[in-house]
Amino acid sequence: MKKNNEITNKLFQNFKEKGYRLTTPRKAILLLLSKTDDHPSVEELYFDIHKNYPSIGMTTVYRTLDLLVSWNVVHKFDFGEGRSRYELIDHPNGLGHHHHLICCNCKSIINYTDLIDKEVELIAKLEKRLSKRYDFEINSHVIEFYGLCKNCR
Repeated sequence: MKKNNEITNKLFQNFKEKGYRLTTPRKAILLLLSKTDDHPSVEELYFDIHKNYPSIGMTTVYRTLDLLVSWNVVHKFDFGEGRSRYELIDHPNGLGHHHHLICCNCKSIINYTDLIDKEVELIAKLEKRLSKRYDFEINSHVIEFYGLCKNCR
């Protein structure tokens, strides 16, 4: 339990160091996102937050997430299911930069973090080539693979 508190305190401290106010809705959303490797939707976050903070409404959750996305604290994803999903950019579990495997049937999402050296080289070459070809400075990328998980095949 002490380790979780240390991780949460570090997350909140980093947030404050960036000059952001730590309001109750922001704190609640950051806390929930720091405790999951899943990619919760607005509705899922709202229902979890509402249990402990019944005064926080759905609109506040939407606005807070939009703000956290604009501050590059949270990633917003559209995995083709008609609703956005979210995750912390600097997740306390140390996921770091990763990609996603999305099942088109059950909508499960797998975080793909174990890139081998050849894959990293390929992505770096692709970024370099695209940057040069289109005179475009690439800051980051998102790779999503769609298919069927082992349970749905």
